[in-house]
Amino acid sequence: MPADDELFGALLYTETHASALGRTDEDARRAAALKRVLLWEYVREQAEIHQIKAIEAARAAGVEWADLAPPLAVGGPSAAYNKSKRLKALTLNDDESEGQPMRRTPEAVVKAERRIAERAAAQRRAEEAARRRHELLLPVARRLLEHRDDFVPDSEVDDWLDEVAAVLPNCRTPTQKVSLGTYLNATVRALQRVERETALRAARTEDAQLAYAAAVAVCSD
Repeated sequence: MPADDELFGALLYTETHASALGRTDEDARRAAALKRVLLWEYVREQAEIHQIKAIEAARAAGVEWADLAPPLAVGGPSAAYNKSKRLKALTLNDDESEGQPMRRTPEAVVKAERRIAERAAAQRRAEEAARRRHELLLPVARRLLEHRDDFVPDSEVDDWLDEVAAVLPNCRTPTQKVSLGTYLNATVRALQRVERETALRAARTEDAQLAYAAAVAVCSD
């Protein structure tokens, strides 16, 4: 019997020795045959996934489609390209497929690759926008904290500024960055409430008023 990690050899072994189950135990023979079908399907899928990786490596190394045709057992460059796209369908995760297997046609794969690339580009743009916004939030948050004693006393404002002060020194992870923006927004809302309720400026000095105005501006973007 092959080693435990040699699935291909194990399947060949069980295929050769299937008769050892005997002809009287039909249930065992059916179960064993179905299991072999399942495992061969797994082997086939894994082989195709590794084959597309090899094709991509060959293309990256400058191999032409014409040179890939014989190894792929097809008649020419266009057939090699089409086969590579059909194989590529196994490795793509396209949200629009809604859990259904992707159609294994070159056209479907090209469209899926385009959608995936567009989503990746949109994600990069969103991440860059978030990074730029965070860079704006940092100095604004620091200025608010520098002048916190110059705001009209209010327990809610103090609580949110405490949250800003807690997250600001080590604001590195995405969660911390989101939290900083949330706490800063809440601070601005609390200061605006103070102004509505008192009909007075929440900031009692010019520097505090400038810090507050900067916070309002960055939170309204």
